[in-house]
Amino acid sequence: MFRDIRLDVAAGQWTCLLGASGVGKSTILKIFSGLNDEIVLNGTVSASDGGLTNRVTLMAQDDMLLPWLSAQNNVLLGARLRGERPDAARSRAMLAKVGLVGKAASRPRALSGGQRQRVALARTLMEDRPVVLLDEPFSALDALTRARMQELSAELLSNRTVLLVTHDPGEAARLGHAIKVMTPAGIEDFAQPNGTVPRPMDDIGVLTTQARLYSRLCRPS
Repeated sequence: MFRDIRLDVAAGQWTCLLGASGVGKSTILKIFSGLNDEIVLNGTVSASDGGLTNRVTLMAQDDMLLPWLSAQNNVLLGARLRGERPDAARSRAMLAKVGLVGKAASRPRALSGGQRQRVALARTLMEDRPVVLLDEPFSALDALTRARMQELSAELLSNRTVLLVTHDPGEAARLGHAIKVMTPAGIEDFAQPNGTVPRPMDDIGVLTTQARLYSRLCRPS
Protein backbone atom coordinates (compact mmCIF):
# COMPACT_ATOMS: atom_id res chain seq x y z
CA MET A 1 0.00 0.00 0.00
CA PHE A 2 1.25 3.49 -0.77
CA ARG A 3 0.04 7.04 -0.38
CA ASP A 4 0.94 10.56 -1.47
CA ILE A 5 2.11 9.37 -4.88
CA ARG A 6 2.34 11.84 -7.74
CA LEU A 7 2.90 10.66 -11.28
CA ASP A 8 2.89 13.17 -14.14
CA VAL A 9 2.42 11.64 -17.58
CA ALA A 10 2.86 14.05 -20.49
CA ALA A 11 0.36 13.91 -23.34
CA GLY A 12 1.62 12.51 -26.63
CA GLN A 13 4.80 11.05 -25.13
CA TRP A 14 6.19 7.82 -23.70
CA THR A 15 6.63 7.76 -19.93
CA CYS A 16 8.60 4.76 -18.63
CA LEU A 17 8.08 3.63 -15.03
CA LEU A 18 10.64 1.34 -13.39
CA GLY A 19 10.89 -0.11 -9.90
CA ALA A 20 11.42 -3.25 -7.88
CA SER A 21 8.81 -6.02 -7.87
CA GLY A 22 6.03 -5.35 -5.40
CA VAL A 23 6.59 -1.60 -5.19
CA GLY A 24 3.21 -0.81 -6.76
CA LYS A 25 3.79 -0.34 -10.49
CA SER A 26 0.92 -2.62 -11.48
CA THR A 27 -1.35 -0.80 -9.06
CA ILE A 28 -0.49 2.44 -10.82
CA LEU A 29 -1.59 0.89 -14.12
CA LYS A 30 -4.83 -0.33 -12.53
CA ILE A 31 -5.55 3.21 -11.35
CA PHE A 32 -5.02 4.58 -14.85
CA SER A 33 -7.11 1.85 -16.44
CA GLY A 34 -9.91 2.13 -13.90
CA LEU A 35 -9.58 -1.53 -12.88
CA ASN A 36 -9.03 -0.65 -9.24
CA ASP A 37 -12.21 1.05 -8.01
CA GLU A 38 -11.14 0.91 -4.35
CA ILE A 39 -8.52 3.63 -4.86
CA VAL A 40 -9.66 7.23 -4.71
CA LEU A 41 -7.45 9.88 -6.29
CA ASN A 42 -7.34 13.59 -5.68
CA GLY A 43 -7.39 15.73 -8.79
CA THR A 44 -9.33 16.15 -11.98
CA VAL A 45 -8.88 12.65 -13.42
CA SER A 46 -9.25 9.55 -11.28
CA ALA A 47 -10.39 5.97 -11.37
CA SER A 48 -13.41 6.99 -9.34
CA ASP A 49 -14.70 9.87 -11.48
CA GLY A 50 -14.60 8.13 -14.84
CA GLY A 51 -12.24 10.72 -16.31
CA LEU A 52 -10.41 8.11 -18.41
CA THR A 53 -13.44 6.02 -19.34
CA ASN A 54 -13.21 4.84 -22.95
CA ARG A 55 -9.87 6.61 -23.39
CA VAL A 56 -7.49 3.86 -22.23
CA THR A 57 -6.29 0.56 -23.64
CA LEU A 58 -3.92 -1.92 -21.99
CA MET A 59 -1.31 -4.26 -23.49
CA ALA A 60 0.01 -6.76 -20.96
CA GLN A 61 3.07 -9.01 -20.69
CA ASP A 62 0.95 -12.02 -21.61
CA ASP A 63 -0.46 -11.59 -25.12
CA MET A 64 -3.84 -12.83 -23.78
CA LEU A 65 -4.87 -14.20 -27.16
CA LEU A 66 -7.83 -16.56 -27.10
CA PRO A 67 -6.48 -19.84 -28.53
CA TRP A 68 -9.70 -20.80 -30.30
CA LEU A 69 -9.87 -17.52 -32.25
CA SER A 70 -7.92 -16.56 -35.35
CA ALA A 71 -5.48 -13.67 -35.27
CA GLN A 72 -8.06 -11.45 -36.94
CA ASN A 73 -10.82 -12.38 -34.50
CA ASN A 74 -8.47 -11.76 -31.58
CA VAL A 75 -7.87 -8.27 -32.96
CA LEU A 76 -11.64 -7.78 -33.20
CA LEU A 77 -12.32 -9.08 -29.69
CA GLY A 78 -12.90 -5.68 -28.07
CA ALA A 79 -15.64 -4.75 -30.52
CA ARG A 80 -17.32 -8.14 -30.12
CA LEU A 81 -17.30 -7.90 -26.32
CA ARG A 82 -18.86 -4.43 -26.52
CA GLY A 83 -21.55 -5.69 -28.89
CA GLU A 84 -20.29 -3.48 -31.72
CA ARG A 85 -20.17 -4.39 -35.39
CA PRO A 86 -16.64 -5.70 -36.09
CA ASP A 87 -14.69 -3.79 -38.73
CA ALA A 88 -13.01 -6.67 -40.58
CA ALA A 89 -11.28 -4.46 -43.15
CA ARG A 90 -9.71 -2.29 -40.46
CA SER A 91 -8.56 -5.34 -38.49
CA ARG A 92 -6.76 -6.66 -41.58
CA ALA A 93 -5.15 -3.25 -42.02
CA MET A 94 -3.94 -3.36 -38.42
CA LEU A 95 -2.44 -6.81 -38.93
CA ALA A 96 -0.69 -5.49 -42.03
CA LYS A 97 0.70 -2.57 -40.01
CA VAL A 98 2.38 -4.97 -37.60
CA GLY A 99 3.79 -7.11 -40.41
CA LEU A 100 1.32 -10.00 -40.28
CA VAL A 101 -0.05 -9.96 -43.81
CA GLY A 102 -1.37 -13.43 -44.58
CA LYS A 103 -1.71 -14.39 -40.90
CA ALA A 104 -5.31 -13.24 -40.33
CA ALA A 105 -6.68 -16.79 -40.27
CA SER A 106 -3.86 -18.27 -38.15
CA ARG A 107 -4.60 -19.49 -34.63
CA PRO A 108 -2.22 -18.43 -31.83
CA ARG A 109 -0.63 -21.88 -31.63
CA ALA A 110 0.61 -21.45 -35.21
CA LEU A 111 2.35 -18.16 -34.42
CA SER A 112 5.74 -17.46 -32.86
CA GLY A 113 6.05 -15.50 -29.62
CA GLY A 114 6.93 -12.35 -31.53
CA GLN A 115 4.01 -12.80 -33.92
CA ARG A 116 1.61 -13.29 -31.01
CA GLN A 117 2.81 -10.03 -29.47
CA ARG A 118 2.28 -8.34 -32.84
CA VAL A 119 -1.33 -9.56 -32.80
CA ALA A 120 -1.67 -8.13 -29.29
CA LEU A 121 -0.24 -4.82 -30.55
CA ALA A 122 -2.68 -4.83 -33.48
CA ARG A 123 -5.53 -5.38 -31.01
CA THR A 124 -4.26 -2.44 -28.96
CA LEU A 125 -4.16 -0.24 -32.07
CA MET A 126 -7.63 -1.43 -33.06
CA GLU A 127 -9.01 0.11 -29.87
CA ASP A 128 -7.74 3.53 -31.07
CA ARG A 129 -7.45 5.04 -27.58
CA PRO A 130 -5.41 8.17 -26.85
CA VAL A 131 -3.93 6.67 -23.66
CA VAL A 132 -2.04 3.37 -23.93
CA LEU A 133 -0.84 1.38 -20.91
CA LEU A 134 1.94 -1.15 -21.50
CA ASP A 135 2.67 -3.65 -18.72
CA GLU A 136 6.04 -5.21 -19.62
CA PRO A 137 4.67 -6.33 -22.99
CA PHE A 138 8.04 -7.39 -24.47
CA SER A 139 9.77 -8.97 -21.47
CA ALA A 140 9.10 -12.58 -22.55
CA LEU A 141 10.62 -12.09 -26.00
CA ASP A 142 14.18 -12.83 -27.09
CA ALA A 143 16.50 -9.83 -27.30
CA LEU A 144 16.29 -9.32 -31.07
CA THR A 145 12.49 -9.69 -31.23
CA ARG A 146 12.15 -7.41 -28.20
CA ALA A 147 14.21 -4.69 -29.89
CA ARG A 148 12.10 -4.94 -33.05
CA MET A 149 8.86 -4.79 -31.08
CA GLN A 150 10.11 -1.72 -29.21
CA GLU A 151 10.81 0.01 -32.51
CA LEU A 152 7.51 -1.04 -34.06
CA SER A 153 5.53 0.08 -31.01
CA ALA A 154 7.32 3.43 -30.89
CA GLU A 155 6.42 3.98 -34.55
CA LEU A 156 2.79 2.89 -34.35
CA LEU A 157 2.05 4.55 -30.99
CA SER A 158 3.68 7.83 -31.94
CA ASN A 159 1.77 10.84 -30.56
CA ARG A 160 -0.21 8.66 -28.14
CA THR A 161 0.09 9.11 -24.40
CA VAL A 162 1.94 5.94 -23.37
CA LEU A 163 2.74 4.72 -19.86
CA LEU A 164 5.17 1.79 -20.01
CA VAL A 165 5.91 -0.26 -16.91
CA THR A 166 9.19 -2.11 -17.37
CA HIS A 167 11.95 -3.81 -15.40
CA ASP A 168 14.41 -3.23 -18.25
CA PRO A 169 16.59 -0.10 -17.90
CA GLY A 170 17.70 -0.47 -21.51
CA GLU A 171 14.09 -0.42 -22.71
CA ALA A 172 13.38 2.72 -20.70
CA ALA A 173 16.51 4.39 -22.02
CA ARG A 174 15.47 3.64 -25.62
CA LEU A 175 11.79 4.55 -25.37
CA GLY A 176 11.31 7.10 -22.62
CA HIS A 177 10.56 10.74 -23.34
CA ALA A 178 10.37 10.73 -19.54
CA ILE A 179 11.74 8.12 -17.13
CA LYS A 180 10.40 7.60 -13.60
CA VAL A 181 11.73 5.35 -10.84
CA MET A 182 9.20 4.14 -8.26
CA THR A 183 10.40 3.33 -4.74
CA PRO A 184 8.60 2.83 -1.41
CA ALA A 185 9.35 6.50 -0.73
CA GLY A 186 7.70 7.77 -3.91
CA ILE A 187 8.35 8.38 -7.60
CA GLU A 188 11.56 10.04 -8.77
CA ASP A 189 12.26 11.70 -12.10
CA PHE A 190 15.28 10.29 -13.91
CA ALA A 191 17.09 12.09 -16.71
CA GLN A 192 16.45 10.55 -20.13
CA PRO A 193 19.01 10.48 -22.95
CA ASN A 194 18.92 12.93 -25.81
CA GLY A 195 17.66 11.79 -29.19
CA THR A 196 14.50 10.73 -30.96
CA VAL A 197 12.52 7.75 -29.65
CA PRO A 198 13.25 4.91 -30.28
CA ARG A 199 16.92 5.65 -29.64
CA PRO A 200 19.56 3.30 -31.09
CA MET A 201 20.54 0.45 -28.78
CA ASP A 202 24.24 1.32 -29.07
CA ASP A 203 23.81 5.06 -28.56
CA ILE A 204 26.24 6.24 -25.88
CA GLY A 205 23.50 8.17 -24.11
CA VAL A 206 21.28 5.09 -24.02
CA LEU A 207 24.07 2.90 -22.66
CA THR A 208 25.04 5.48 -20.04
CA THR A 209 21.43 5.95 -18.91
CA GLN A 210 20.94 2.18 -18.80
CA ALA A 211 23.95 1.79 -16.50
CA ARG A 212 22.83 4.66 -14.26
CA LEU A 213 19.34 3.18 -14.00
CA TYR A 214 20.77 -0.21 -13.00
CA SER A 215 22.77 1.51 -10.29
CA ARG A 216 19.72 3.40 -9.04
CA LEU A 217 17.53 0.32 -8.96
CA CYS A 218 20.19 -1.62 -7.04
CA ARG A 219 20.59 1.10 -4.45
CA PRO A 220 18.39 0.87 -1.33
CA SER A 221 15.78 3.62 -1.24
